[in-house]
Amino acid sequence: MTTDFTEEKQLASGWFRSLRDQIVAAFEALEETHSEGPFNDLAPKKFEVKTTRRTSDDGSDAGGGLMSVMRGGRVFEKVGVNVSTVFGTLGKEAQMAMAARKNIPEMKTDPRFWASGISLVAHMRNPKCPAVHMNTRMFWTPHAWWFGGGSDLNPCIEFDEDTQHFHNQQKLHLDPHGADLYPELKAWADEYFYIPHRHRARGVGGIFMDDRCTGDWQSDFQLTQDIGRAFLPAYVPLVEKRRVEGFDEADKDTQLVHRGLYAEYNLVYDRGTKFGLATGHDADAVLMSLPPLAKWI
Repeated sequence: MTTDFTEEKQLASGWFRSLRDQIVAAFEALEETHSEGPFNDLAPKKFEVKTTRRTSDDGSDAGGGLMSVMRGGRVFEKVGVNVSTVFGTLGKEAQMAMAARKNIPEMKTDPRFWASGISLVAHMRNPKCPAVHMNTRMFWTPHAWWFGGGSDLNPCIEFDEDTQHFHNQQKLHLDPHGADLYPELKAWADEYFYIPHRHRARGVGGIFMDDRCTGDWQSDFQLTQDIGRAFLPAYVPLVEKRRVEGFDEADKDTQLVHRGLYAEYNLVYDRGTKFGLATGHDADAVLMSLPPLAKWI
């Protein structure tokens, strides 16, 4: 049985909020930066921030967070950066799923939980700029704790050098934790972000982990922090490079079709989406990942 982990919870939720602030500032700076790109005549946008709340079945406070969304920018067509800390008791369906998938039978009799994390998805104005996803989180119950998350790149038009840069930064930040870790988490991402009914991946991969609990909380937390730290150096240079490139209607059509693929994955397979909706979190925040426009052939 775990302790109540009060200090660890505060450290984790504080880190996720700090990372959120860093990313929001970096993305707003990209919007403000002047360039010769095709959308530079548009006004730069900033994030709109909304406080989200979760309530338990009896109406009592069960945590919440911040939903930060930017729409219609000259770089970001839609980007959301959410951070939350929620707690309470899991419903029966979530209890059964947790007891089975996590092998925690005690959840059936003591379904208390606490969860905190950051989640972002960026859909870009220029189809040459890749979409991206990043999420890291900590989950606690009286019977176990674990970390999860990662990041993956989702270009509609692929550039090998961009893919290599993204993966190189992930490896650079993971290697201090062991040379075998990056290959393991890369393979996990390749499997997790695969779309069975389309027989393809939704992007060019990245890193992903779940159920990370080695028994050394500090070590696992440091790894989770480094996954977060890898994000901006892995992604921002790609946006700076591709935002200035021209494109045609065929490129835009390719982008919209690829967004349909992204929407299918998040609505059908993504465990974070399912968990958020099942536990009563703000539906707009949970579905923030969906693109502003998409099409299907």
